[in-house]
Amino acid sequence: MLLLAGLARARYSNFLCLVARGIVLSMSITLRSLGAVGEVTGSKHLVEVDGTRVLVDCGAFQGHRAETEAKNRALLEEIPPDSVDAVVLTHAHYDHCGLLPLLVKRGFAGNIFATSATRDLANLVMMDSAHIQARDAEYLAKQAARKNEKFAWVPLYDDFDVINAMNQFVTVNYHRKMVVAQGVEIEFFDAGHILGSALVRMTLTDAKGHSVVTGFTGDLGRPGKPIIRDPEFLADVDYLVLDSTYGDRLHEETQDAIERLAKVVRTTALDGGKVIIPAFAVERTQEIVFYLHLLSDANRIPTLPIWVDSPMATDATAIFRIHPECYDQETNEVFTKHSQNPFGFASLRFARSVDESKMLNGAKEPMIIISADGMCEAGRILHHLAHNIENRANTVLLVGFMGEGTLGRRLSEGQKRVRILGDFYDVRAKIEEIDAFSAHADYKETLSWLTHTDLARLRKIFLVHGEAGALESLKAKTLASGVRDAHIVSKGETYSLA
Repeated sequence: MLLLAGLARARYSNFLCLVARGIVLSMSITLRSLGAVGEVTGSKHLVEVDGTRVLVDCGAFQGHRAETEAKNRALLEEIPPDSVDAVVLTHAHYDHCGLLPLLVKRGFAGNIFATSATRDLANLVMMDSAHIQARDAEYLAKQAARKNEKFAWVPLYDDFDVINAMNQFVTVNYHRKMVVAQGVEIEFFDAGHILGSALVRMTLTDAKGHSVVTGFTGDLGRPGKPIIRDPEFLADVDYLVLDSTYGDRLHEETQDAIERLAKVVRTTALDGGKVIIPAFAVERTQEIVFYLHLLSDANRIPTLPIWVDSPMATDATAIFRIHPECYDQETNEVFTKHSQNPFGFASLRFARSVDESKMLNGAKEPMIIISADGMCEAGRILHHLAHNIENRANTVLLVGFMGEGTLGRRLSEGQKRVRILGDFYDVRAKIEEIDAFSAHADYKETLSWLTHTDLARLRKIFLVHGEAGALESLKAKTLASGVRDAHIVSKGETYSLA
């Protein structure tokens, strides 16, 4: 009877029929990646055990608008969403959770397993996406009406689809084993990436009792980051699906980066300008606020307004406040004893309304504006860039990974004229980059993390979530470090884990 637990009745009935007809001759355990393959966004990895399907992450693709639209609307075109038995969510970034409402809308009826903090942040991220899509639809419809054009675009999902998806969440604590589907048991470990992020140790057992352990890093975090704990390890796995975002790069030292942050603020304030910081609403914004708090307390930056101009970042910061169980020891010691709030100090202000956001663009005095989206592809950051990028006194400070084809990447590459919200602007503001604030492990940190894995047991690493150069570089580096086999995953290809 235990063998039957968790199987959908209809599926098990079909399975028995196949056995009776002699069609099912052998059992299988396989892996397929349906996203974040040869690219950095859109994570979706499918595990199958004897026909049971578990999806690890269901993220949205981010990039060129036309490509983004096509890829996101083609969600799971290889398999029916209603054939998926469960979803395991590693963390709440949009490129890992952003298409869950669409998956549910198209028929997925299973549970979504995540940590408590991930559930809370994912609700915020997905609802924000629904609101943005609704506003886009309204704006585009008005534009089409003015031009007397036919308008047929509809959002991928709405608020009600997000609510339906949230009703399917089941929260799981770190280090608690949980059977999520027939033959599939998971255990979460802290990934050290964002609040609530998890590494997944997944034990897969077929009907014959054959068992393999596969690890999923989601996005592997970094040691020594503020607020959250260092990444834990997946010591005993047979296979590992590994994040490769920074597979060909090293981050600068954190203390050097903090000093550079202070210098950018001091220099720009002295010039009478604004520091514009594109930052993702979840994790990056809170980390930058954390460092600015430290610098302000130490009088290493002048007293000037620090605005977080993102309703989602404001709400995410509130969620950070209610999950102190995820804080590292330093944050607990420095802040819970010091001011009771790592995200609140005199210079910090939150802009919720559109009018407040517009006010910041019209302001003449020096200030710091932190606004989403982190890759400069959507959101209020576009308006701040449009109003401020042609002023030589201002500084645009890039603090995270910028995907191919994004406005952030074009600024990073030094383009002198860029298109923002349909108009072209000359880039006269200073463009600065600090990559030490990235939440992704670089290749040195990844290799160090791998030393805690039993390489004698590890059969193969599957490399995902990276651009071509990063993937090739990390493959070579992992093989040189003693890994037996490393493979760059191809989209839709099925890999046997037997």
